[in-house]
Amino acid sequence: MKTYIILLLIFFTTLSKAQTHRFIYEYKFKPDSTSTNYRNVNMALDINPTDVKFYDYESVLNDSINKKGGRNYNWTGAPVIKRNKNSYQNTNYEMMMDYFSYTTTDKMDWKLENETKPSGQYTLQKATTNFGGRQWIAWFCKDVNISEGPYKFRGLPGLIFEINDSKDNFIFKLIKSQKIEKTFDTSDFMEAFAGKKPLNLKISDMHKMMLQFYNDPMKELREKFDDVPPGTFQVGGKKITSKDQFKEMAKVMQHHILKNYNPLDLTTAVTYPVIN
Repeated sequence: MKTYIILLLIFFTTLSKAQTHRFIYEYKFKPDSTSTNYRNVNMALDINPTDVKFYDYESVLNDSINKKGGRNYNWTGAPVIKRNKNSYQNTNYEMMMDYFSYTTTDKMDWKLENETKPSGQYTLQKATTNFGGRQWIAWFCKDVNISEGPYKFRGLPGLIFEINDSKDNFIFKLIKSQKIEKTFDTSDFMEAFAGKKPLNLKISDMHKMMLQFYNDPMKELREKFDDVPPGTFQVGGKKITSKDQFKEMAKVMQHHILKNYNPLDLTTAVTYPVIN
């Protein structure tokens, strides 16, 4: 912790010299809200001259491989966001049945609390807000005059170092900072993913597609069943030799979707029907 705080201090004293200010956050989240298990992903917050981007930091590492002719793409399910500087309008990118994007306006009202706590050589102040159907607790630093933070969180009088929801389903913590001499090119994994540009949709249209898949998740495989030799299909390591097996596999898939659907923003979530 002391090392990272010293690095941050050095970084902040030369902040104005960099074109892009990159902050790395550890992101812990529960795909299953009833579980005690977290997934951990490091996220990059790039504050560029004209826009702000938030994405999986692994994409940076993979991008260098891909630029050398590799094909290393991985979608972790972590949020991917882009917005103009000083704006609350976000372009959201999602990989599900296809690659999608949709726009949301995400202004939030913060309540500044009197409570503070030390973080190395910095003093963090507490702030709270209700956003996306959840209550959030943030710790920001007035000494770092950047009104930004991870995901869609912004608008406080200082950089957000930590933020979590009241049930600890989602936890963001600042762990590192970097100076980038020029805006990092995200065109191969954000504005497009593996060469595929996103389908720009309304949230309601995306929900329809998600529900269509949920209601019949085996449709594509079932329709191809008659065109391939028997025993060719495998789902979860199990050979499919009869169309009747797709019904059983569909229920397994539906239960999996329900169990692992814990959206960060509840106000843009789809409502899946519960199955027996």
